[in-house]
Amino acid sequence: MSGLDLTPAAAAAPAARRIRAHALTELGIVLRNGEQLLLAVVIPVGLLVGGRLLADRFPVTLDALVPSVLALAVWSSTFTSLAILTGFERRDGVLERLVATPLGPTGLIAGKAVAVTAVAATQCLLLGLLGLALGWRPRGGPVDALIALAATGLAGLAFAGLALVPAGRLKAEVTLALANLVYLAGLVAGIMIPVDVFPPVLRPIVWALPTGALGETLRASAIGATVAWPLLVLLGWAAGSILLARKAFRWMS
Repeated sequence: MSGLDLTPAAAAAPAARRIRAHALTELGIVLRNGEQLLLAVVIPVGLLVGGRLLADRFPVTLDALVPSVLALAVWSSTFTSLAILTGFERRDGVLERLVATPLGPTGLIAGKAVAVTAVAATQCLLLGLLGLALGWRPRGGPVDALIALAATGLAGLAFAGLALVPAGRLKAEVTLALANLVYLAGLVAGIMIPVDVFPPVLRPIVWALPTGALGETLRASAIGATVAWPLLVLLGWAAGSILLARKAFRWMS
């Protein structure tokens, strides 16, 4: 018994373990939330399957449809879902309690980032496999894939920053309504509708939006016609939205 040390040694878990635990909690919340599952799975899958079945009635090819739905998956997870969940967590006092724990603001943000990234990556993987099963055959090379991956990452940062602005300043109910309205607007402004469908006077505006830059980059990458300059648009939006979120976000309601 002389070698038994009963000295109290209370301490927080290592940072990596705290972040991992919080990310798993965030993932569990998404999986238990019907509205989030609708945004994450049902709507994108419905668009893919419906577009394939109704291809003879609408002039939408899989070359354009699948990358558009992949852009939709990123948009829904990193903007709409993040804004809504964070807004209600802030209203209910969850955020101010969590930042007072050893998790802290940095761990909380990191955990959310891991969870959102995992959801978006899983969506893209499953939707890509479904697209392949439906007959989609991307023609882009390794460079196109790298540009598409970079665009997706930058767009995710931009969307997340934009999501945290209303979530950190407005009432949760207002954030819910605004996030859904912006979600629908983003579907039109480049996510599902290509830029060349718009009148010439509106095309530069849609190109300058993060939704338009992401949608066009993924569609171009799928056919091997990628241009890299939309990455500059997304980089600007990512930097600007994160700076804005840092200034606007409040942990307490």
